[in-house]
Amino acid sequence: MMWRFLVRAGVVVATLFCSISAGWSAPKEVKTLEIGAAAPDFELPGIDGKTYRLKDFADARVLVIVFTCNHCPTAQAYEDRLLRLHADYKARGVALVAVSPNDPRAVRLDELGYSDLGDSLDDMKVRAKDKGFAFPYLYDGDRQETSAAYGVLATPHVFIFDAQRKLRYVGRVDDSEVGTVQSHDARNAIEALLAGRSVPVETTRVFGCSTKWSAKRKSAAEALKQWDAEAVSLDVIDQAGVKKSAANETKNLRLINVWATWCIPCVEELAELVTIHRMYRNRRFEMITISLDGAKNRERALEFLTKQHVSAKNYVFGSASYDELAESLDPKWPGPVPYTLLIAPGGKIIYRKHDAFDPLEVKKAIVEHLGRTYANR
Repeated sequence: MMWRFLVRAGVVVATLFCSISAGWSAPKEVKTLEIGAAAPDFELPGIDGKTYRLKDFADARVLVIVFTCNHCPTAQAYEDRLLRLHADYKARGVALVAVSPNDPRAVRLDELGYSDLGDSLDDMKVRAKDKGFAFPYLYDGDRQETSAAYGVLATPHVFIFDAQRKLRYVGRVDDSEVGTVQSHDARNAIEALLAGRSVPVETTRVFGCSTKWSAKRKSAAEALKQWDAEAVSLDVIDQAGVKKSAANETKNLRLINVWATWCIPCVEELAELVTIHRMYRNRRFEMITISLDGAKNRERALEFLTKQHVSAKNYVFGSASYDELAESLDPKWPGPVPYTLLIAPGGKIIYRKHDAFDPLEVKKAIVEHLGRTYANR
């Protein structure tokens, strides 16, 4: 799970035991860069297909490097503020660069419960387009050398350098993720540097999601094994049960998927449904599957569900009348399967799709309803 913490930047040491891909091993101790230190060089791919180095920003009077990511609720809470920061200062000689430090394979599925995306480079491209990032967004998830050199403790983590590329501020963007901001720490540092003054507060604590170093791949893999071992059941549901499910008299967003073993697209998308279920089930979310195989073929349907590890609420419709099912579930359903609905508390349908669904489209619909930040717990 994502967790929040407070650390003293430049003092607390993050202990890592990891061997990272491409033959590079992270040091056992990664310490946050100290005030006055020179900016470590880097060579990182951006979402625009270019490779960026420190020298590419040589003309900037002030360089702001923000280590952030796609999935973290805190990072998402600050995206609009980073956009404003860039817009407010780009004409004044300030360059803002965002870097994702996370190994995407080290992120557990249940850590993605506030996002529709993971932290891969391809996912970064999608998020940057969705949000309209006008600044470079760089990926350090494969080797994590740059993130280790800077000593990234959380996302977001801000490093601000002067014209000589000496570190003058390290810490948070400001002092409030979701409430009223009292201390605009990063802005105060930028203003001081542009005015030729000393930065009033050079270091602050940081708060957000811990850096997903490659050592955490083991935890992600173990979580998958635990989820795969969960029991899978399949009960019979009648017309009244379907109608009650559609009414959704709970506080949860409810995903309902109608499928059948003889429907190839249905079977193929079961794996995506499992991923979605694992991502969001720790929030106000639940998933129901309804099989059209009939009670006499219940064992066959259960076998399919078990192979795919679908440990949601699974039902097989007991009647042979699909019209009864459609009228009880959603009168607008034209009949073909698979059929997928997202039903808000109180029974309002906020998403419906017959035929195979687009996983990203469904995840976006889910997270836009549940919320992307801790203000939406």
